[in-house]
Amino acid sequence: MTRLAIGLVFALLISSLTAEGADAVDERARKLHFSSLVLDTHIDVTPKLQTEWRFTDKHAEGSVDLPRMQAGGLDGLFFSIFMPGTVTGPKAVSDAIERIAAVYKLAADLSDQVAVCVTAEQVRAAHKQGKVAALLGMEGGHMINNSLPTLRMYAKLGIRYLTLTHSVHTEWADSSGQEPVHNGLTPFGKEVVRELNKLGVMVDVSHVSDKTFWDALAESKAPLIASHSSVRAISGHPRNMTDDMIKALAAKGGVIQINYLDLYLDNARYEYMDKAAAKMRELQTLYPGAANTQKRMQALEPEFGPAPVVSWERIIDHIDYAVKLVGVDHVGLGSDFDGGPLPVGMTNASELPKITAALVRKGYSDKDIKKILGLNTLRLMEDAERVAKEMAE
Repeated sequence: MTRLAIGLVFALLISSLTAEGADAVDERARKLHFSSLVLDTHIDVTPKLQTEWRFTDKHAEGSVDLPRMQAGGLDGLFFSIFMPGTVTGPKAVSDAIERIAAVYKLAADLSDQVAVCVTAEQVRAAHKQGKVAALLGMEGGHMINNSLPTLRMYAKLGIRYLTLTHSVHTEWADSSGQEPVHNGLTPFGKEVVRELNKLGVMVDVSHVSDKTFWDALAESKAPLIASHSSVRAISGHPRNMTDDMIKALAAKGGVIQINYLDLYLDNARYEYMDKAAAKMRELQTLYPGAANTQKRMQALEPEFGPAPVVSWERIIDHIDYAVKLVGVDHVGLGSDFDGGPLPVGMTNASELPKITAALVRKGYSDKDIKKILGLNTLRLMEDAERVAKEMAE
């Protein structure tokens, strides 16, 4: 056998072993993913439940439905109770209650497949029974209508986190989406944080201004959740968290739940969209709705050029950065599915196993991956429950 032939045989052998090794990693990752409790702390599919849209059908549009959750091993989600921050007063309350009721109706209609959960123990029980754990997160303090009794009512209805603001200020807290007017939390805003602690409802600091974050951190006796935020060191969007914020969040036991939307993952994409923001507002009037997203993006190109493309691997970059910064106990998943443009390769819940496979390839242990996929979120819920119990004693 010639030297060339020997070389070819050796190369083929190495290639075969490498492929076999890759297959083994993929199989390990698949088994790990589907044996783990996978939780997502922020999904915007809720408004669809109030239409003729069917949760049990596999849809070509959007990101979440039961078939794609099952294909992707997504075991539980916080249904976002959301409306724009410009909807306020009694209408905000009544609309929020109707949206909450839609989640309860889903669970009633699919009682063998979906269970509304209020505690970490109930999430575990639902998972053991093979049911989707349906949790409720309220995205915006404007929906409490400046009323602690209304907040208590929401807690009774199962709300398990309150995002203090959305993209506009409340009357008691500054949002990251506008220039500050309150210098963080007002005295009433601090009362809201204390009341959330008493109720066992997590204080969510996604969407808030930096000063609101620091005020909430100082006021809260329980760890905080950032239900759908990413790392500002990687993408400069003000919705993301600085290193100092992530460190302080973790030092108090909190968890940053990585957001998958392309703006929050990639700085080039964020800067492009920031530069094109005024034009995009015009285009949203001309071409409204999610169905016209591509048309709006194409209409930007003559003036701004093609938008940077973002790959799903950026999610892994944010997870890995946060883990290296503060440790694996303080990082989770908060996709923002159905909330905006997603990266290539992570457009719906069926693609979630890619995250586990990528973490396996990076050398993360099974134990640590399980924490990121869902156990950190359960621990955070338990901490909020514990603090409420201690405050009641």
